[in-house]
Amino acid sequence: MVQDARVEIRMRMIEDQVFLWLVVLTTIAFGMIIWPYFGAILWGAVAAIVFAPVYRRVLYLTRRRAGLAATITLLMVLLLVILPLMLIASSLVLEANSLYQSVEAGEVTEYLRNVGATLPGWVHDLLEGFDLTTFDELRERLSRMFAQFLQLVASRAVTIGQSTFGFIVALGVMLYLMFFLLRDGASLTRRLKEAVPLRPSQRDQLFERFVTVVRATVKGTVLVAALQGTLGGMIFWMLGIKAPVLWGVTMAIFSLLPAVGASIVWLPVAIYLILAGMLGKAIILVLFGVLVIGMIDNLLRPILVGQATRIPDYVILISTLGGISLTGLNGFVLGPMVAAMFITVWSIFTANRQESEDSVARPDKAAREKAG
Repeated sequence: MVQDARVEIRMRMIEDQVFLWLVVLTTIAFGMIIWPYFGAILWGAVAAIVFAPVYRRVLYLTRRRAGLAATITLLMVLLLVILPLMLIASSLVLEANSLYQSVEAGEVTEYLRNVGATLPGWVHDLLEGFDLTTFDELRERLSRMFAQFLQLVASRAVTIGQSTFGFIVALGVMLYLMFFLLRDGASLTRRLKEAVPLRPSQRDQLFERFVTVVRATVKGTVLVAALQGTLGGMIFWMLGIKAPVLWGVTMAIFSLLPAVGASIVWLPVAIYLILAGMLGKAIILVLFGVLVIGMIDNLLRPILVGQATRIPDYVILISTLGGISLTGLNGFVLGPMVAAMFITVWSIFTANRQESEDSVARPDKAAREKAG
């Protein structure tokens, strides 16, 4: 009887191990299958989490009609977010191509030549210290770098245009997934919680923090960056600077990097305006950049993110750059989100460990006091 029980236990252990490997292998296989649409799945899930409060409000107004509420929320996202982004992308392509043609025609070289004629003698001496013996050499280098940047933007635009079908499919997958995540989000979350092999307290904390972190990441990074880019593009347009949409998008991208910020775009332009003799426009741009664009991050980010989910700027910088290098555009959200979850998991782990140590220390302390 004992031998039979041991054999049965051993067989159960083998069956459990085989089934565990089956779970792992099928999960990996499923991940490989859906990997081509990883970006669409990521943004669909992020959008569903971010717009879940809107969905719940619409659900209340539609008298608990989940399908109708999800459809209305989806249309709102399409009209208020996706279509404006597509219009901005279209304008970006046109401006990048126009500016690249201007560079090829020599207009930028002529601008730089005019700037070189206005530079004082000490600037020319400084250029010689960097082995730039003539301003023509600096002008040629800047023109080449500028042309390469615009050529990169134009080539990316052509690539996107050539893969229109793939973009439409990915957008359809994102919206389709977002609809079901909004409509069935509560039941899916409940099933995921049941499947995660964690303690109930750890599981609940992790899920709660995950949702909070995703919303805070999107609001605190993407929304702030979009606002900074929009304001930057508007001031460029008001000052008559060419390609305001292109520079606005560039400022939005650099706004995601805390150590760099949008000043890497508007500050060189302000310097150029000063050297070109347009002192009034330069002063307006500097004041607007410092007092408006620069203050948005300091004022809005703490309000949108909150102190509980505040991530150090150096962590955001490193995680954003790492996310971009690994996943491209998705890294703008994925990098900070993974970093925030890393901090959250370790915070939960530290808190639970401290609780365990305290629970062990209390009986020992009571025993010592009783013995004393």
